[in-house]
Amino acid sequence: MPAASHSPASSSRLLAEQALSRAAGAPLLGGNAVELLIDAAAHYEAWLAAIRSARHYVLLENYIIRDDAVGLAFRDALIERARAGVFVAVICDWMGCLGQSSRRFWTPLREAGGQVRVFNPPQLGQSLGWISRDHRKLLVVDGVQGFLSGVCISAKWLGDAARGVAPWRDTGVALRGPAVRELEAAFVQSWAGTQAELPPLPEAPPQVEPAGEVSLRVIATQPSTAGMYRLDQLIAAMAHETLWLTDAYFVGVAPYTQALAAAARDGVDVRLLVPGSSDIPLVAGMSRAGYRPLLKAGIRVFEWNGSMLHAKTAVADGRWARVGSSNLNLASWLNNHEIDIAVEDAGFAAQLAAQYERDLENATEIVLTPRPRRRGERVRSSQPIPRRPHRGSGSTSRTAVGALRIANSVGAALTNRRVLGDTQSGPLTLGAVGLSALALVAILWPRWIAWPIGMVALWFALNLAVRWWRLRREARVSSQRNDSP
Repeated sequence: MPAASHSPASSSRLLAEQALSRAAGAPLLGGNAVELLIDAAAHYEAWLAAIRSARHYVLLENYIIRDDAVGLAFRDALIERARAGVFVAVICDWMGCLGQSSRRFWTPLREAGGQVRVFNPPQLGQSLGWISRDHRKLLVVDGVQGFLSGVCISAKWLGDAARGVAPWRDTGVALRGPAVRELEAAFVQSWAGTQAELPPLPEAPPQVEPAGEVSLRVIATQPSTAGMYRLDQLIAAMAHETLWLTDAYFVGVAPYTQALAAAARDGVDVRLLVPGSSDIPLVAGMSRAGYRPLLKAGIRVFEWNGSMLHAKTAVADGRWARVGSSNLNLASWLNNHEIDIAVEDAGFAAQLAAQYERDLENATEIVLTPRPRRRGERVRSSQPIPRRPHRGSGSTSRTAVGALRIANSVGAALTNRRVLGDTQSGPLTLGAVGLSALALVAILWPRWIAWPIGMVALWFALNLAVRWWRLRREARVSSQRNDSP
């Protein structure tokens, strides 16, 4: 029987799907329904409605659950379901909730029968173990409804209308279909990371039926797995026409910024939307320090003009989109537990692209040099960039690339434009002043330096000793088991 033949187009699609699956460490799942959720108010309404509808179990995992009006609303909804016999399990991050909510905040839920675990508090035997954080934001109800997002459970995301503070800009999704089981598996993995065993979920559906026609991957990042990093790199390499990124804490590492620059030089319309004012000013400064090489490569950089941009999204070529908790920095890519979906659906990608265009209407573009607006020129929030033909050879290809770069420059007329200033002298000055102050303290008051160093050394010594003792105990137990008849 002759071997089946494949067209070059189908072979390329199979190869791309294989590459994406291997990079992300996640298979492509069909049969899903995906709803885009914009900003915290829409999230909280959908999340609370799902919790209140629970009949079997609720699994909630979030980096920050704050003791405020929003946190209390969620806790009370969980308490009501727990008292009704629904199994309730919650994971919150120790560092994320530090100063946001205390153990006492969860006491009423525990008394109602709910289970709460705090992820990765500092503990002896793990000197630097506390650095890895659970940055996921997910909710699963009865195995049929799932949510993931960048939104934490805190009134801060809603802004403060009385003081004129706008809500934070954030993005998430509601899911139905087979992908919900992947969210559930990610929760179970996080629960195991709290050194606790999750009881069997009551009346879990044996199989999740298809709920739509959307295909997607659920990428549940764990420390050192780098699945999302590999996928982001691959998408930057594969993008053909557009790659539009939104990120709250962008700190471009060299391999990724080089991948973005290579795409832009090859004619891809690469855009990066980041906060104009950040809740973590140090990260904002680090992000701005990396603007210049991006702009020189032809990447368009925009700063959000609202209170805080906290979304983490990407949309490429009108066919691929990503939403979740991962930021474009090493902490998310290599250190944290994160959760994202990568959607391969033109309809969903179009929704996310349309939202991106709306977001640019409230953003300022950062440019290297000013360009005066011509008389009668219509000012727009974003202008399309002509598609570059496939790379060829000879003078025709070079002419096309040159023409495209000119078009990119001419097409960047925006209502709000700001010329990039000096982004390096500030960090250098801060570093020089800080080190000078440290040197002065060390010379005049050496104990102020020696004592902290001694405490750090003692902490590491104690952790190493505890680790040694645990290893010896495990070896002794193992030896006794082997010697027993």
